[in-house]
Amino acid sequence: MTSRLIDDPVRAPAEAAPHARDLAGLDEAITRCTACPRLVEWREEVARVKRAAFRDQDYWGRPVPGFGPADASIALVGLAPAAHGGNRTGRIFTGDRSGDVLFRVLHDVGLASQPESVGLGDGLSLRHTRITAPVRCAPPANKPTTEERDTCAHWLVRELDLLRPTLRVVVVLGAFGWQALMPVLAGTSWEIPRPRPKFGHDARATLAATDGGADLELLGCYHVSQQNTFTGKLTPEMLRGVLEHAKELAGVG
Repeated sequence: MTSRLIDDPVRAPAEAAPHARDLAGLDEAITRCTACPRLVEWREEVARVKRAAFRDQDYWGRPVPGFGPADASIALVGLAPAAHGGNRTGRIFTGDRSGDVLFRVLHDVGLASQPESVGLGDGLSLRHTRITAPVRCAPPANKPTTEERDTCAHWLVRELDLLRPTLRVVVVLGAFGWQALMPVLAGTSWEIPRPRPKFGHDARATLAATDGGADLELLGCYHVSQQNTFTGKLTPEMLRGVLEHAKELAGVG
């Protein structure tokens, strides 16, 4: 599909991702991906029509890369950018209610430099932590297809590979993200236990390294969606507990 926003498209993540030499190069390639026609059409349509509250803003309207330092020891993994959140701001979990909760707690536990994130260039930085997702484009109804998920997975496989020297803990936000992450992990330097670990809040699984490096700890956390935070299924205290657990496992002070 032809993109109205991207002049130099990347059409095959399976071919492009392995050639990224560092995270900066990977992130740049991700922002040019046009592999999934339905997602290209949707994300750009949302960016063109806009939500009334943001009608004066320029939407990002492209795939959203990960965010955080290249030597992160903790990774937070969601599912996909929100149509009027990351798809608008260009940063994962930024500009919506989910991000409001997440960044406030990240700041509380010392993993973010400020308690809110409104867009690129707002001064936010993360400490020891990188936020990413297995699907990089906002999908219609927040539901990527299996084919879209599998096409996009190559980006996250390479991202985890580049983070391999320092990464010790992955916190997965939500059951859908947990499910989407499993086939990604199968392509990395860690072995998924059998039977496969089940998602749950503060669920924990240890993935043994297959390359002689450090093992990886996998933690589950209810998603920071409005449905969960407004109903109390996930409270800031619960999220704080998971992140403190992640810090402890990663050896982050």
